[in-house]
Amino acid sequence: MYWVIKFIQSLVKALNSEGTPGQVSAGIAIGACLGLTPLISLHNLLIVGVILFFRVSVPGATLGWLIFTPVGFALDPLFDSIGTTLLADTSALLPLWVALYNTPVIALGNPTNTIVVGSLVSWIVAVVPIFVLARLGVGWYRATIYERYRNARLFKAIRASKVYGIYRLFRPGV
Repeated sequence: MYWVIKFIQSLVKALNSEGTPGQVSAGIAIGACLGLTPLISLHNLLIVGVILFFRVSVPGATLGWLIFTPVGFALDPLFDSIGTTLLADTSALLPLWVALYNTPVIALGNPTNTIVVGSLVSWIVAVVPIFVLARLGVGWYRATIYERYRNARLFKAIRASKVYGIYRLFRPGV
């Protein structure tokens, strides 16, 4: 039950953050890599660096990670078959895999694991559609749902309360 509350909290925080819809969508699309691919992989360290270095929404990346983690687990058999096709069944790519495996730092990224390769390639193919769909979804949410509840009497009463003022002292970005 706790993770459901945290997920909803992360969803609301990401969708209502100060970032532009493009920044939130980029965060979701990049965070999808963390969810679709095995977490303990070298490329995910690079992904976290990209999230922190570029102006993408960190709450959006967290949301993408949370949304796509169960999707990644569900698609592991598909990722395994894609990885097997790329690693074992496509002889033209064999020199690439040998070179990657023999490169000292890249070898730590496990470039011979079928699920790692299949999920990473799948994410690379899906990152642009994920971004576009997330951009449309965030724009729709902010134009309809957020505008409706932002102007609601209950929401205004909560924001005007002393409890909310104390909360803002500890969370100035809210």
